[in-house]
Amino acid sequence: MKGKSDQPLVLVIDDSNTNVVLLDAILNDKGIRVKTALNVMEAEQIMDDELPDLILLDLLMPKINGYDFLKKLKSDPQKKDIPVIVVTAVSDHENLQHTLELGAISYFIKPIDIQELISKVQQVLHIS
Repeated sequence: MKGKSDQPLVLVIDDSNTNVVLLDAILNDKGIRVKTALNVMEAEQIMDDELPDLILLDLLMPKINGYDFLKKLKSDPQKKDIPVIVVTAVSDHENLQHTLELGAISYFIKPIDIQELISKVQQVLHIS
């Protein structure tokens, strides 16, 4: 892996610039390195340079949605162990259950509880 830092890296993938900026600011404030992507293609380019320690993934995005990204990620031997937390406006149980079956470790429904999300991110990254 190129460019690996001691600091954990979270990759935020969301087509909403507002959400990306918000999550970036919140996580940076907690001393967590963040890279952001407004779509799956951008995310894949970022992961070509450096694999993240955690991905925060929106489901509803143009072209390639979060479900398809998750399937692809979990079928890649080099990337399948990267934990994914879904952050989405999708709130029906069936779709959320489907994301867990695809390999997401958790999900948050927008608008998210910031403290809960920070706590979960820190738990996954093993930082306090």
